[in-house]
Amino acid sequence: MEQTIDPTLGPVLARTGDERAVLTSFLDFHRAVLLRKLRGLSDADARRRLVPSATTLAGLVKHLTLVERNWLPTLLAPEPGDVYLTSEEDAVASFTLGDQETIAGITEAYERACARSRAVAASVDLDHVVPHAQLGEVSVRWILVHMIEETARHAGHADILRELTDGEAGAL
Repeated sequence: MEQTIDPTLGPVLARTGDERAVLTSFLDFHRAVLLRKLRGLSDADARRRLVPSATTLAGLVKHLTLVERNWLPTLLAPEPGDVYLTSEEDAVASFTLGDQETIAGITEAYERACARSRAVAASVDLDHVVPHAQLGEVSVRWILVHMIEETARHAGHADILRELTDGEAGAL
């Protein structure tokens, strides 16, 4: 019996692709999973604290917006005003929501950050190496793997928070 695989899943489509196609499809998949966790929620539900830490569904998306900006554009193709953020204060602030922040605004900011990250990553060879203040040097390949790990980890957190919010679970 032949097994059918959902062809809409990027990683499945890239299963025989080159290294860049595999890396970017897994990253895009986890980015999409994260945003799916906000679908259908009210702003109040997305910012509700359900665990002892300040982690919320909306806060995870806001945090990953900073992660996208920090790791790809700021390191590889900084524009005026781009600053690589590393302090504990920056980390806490990246999860913290302002009173006026909404799911729509946070989602839009994340999608813009991802689009910029995609464009920057596509313009640089995987072997390209850049200086990093804490790690010495990092390659684009390493950055993409790190982004997959970071995004997937937080998408898993989002899955748990969504299940605690309304019982909905699963990647899709």
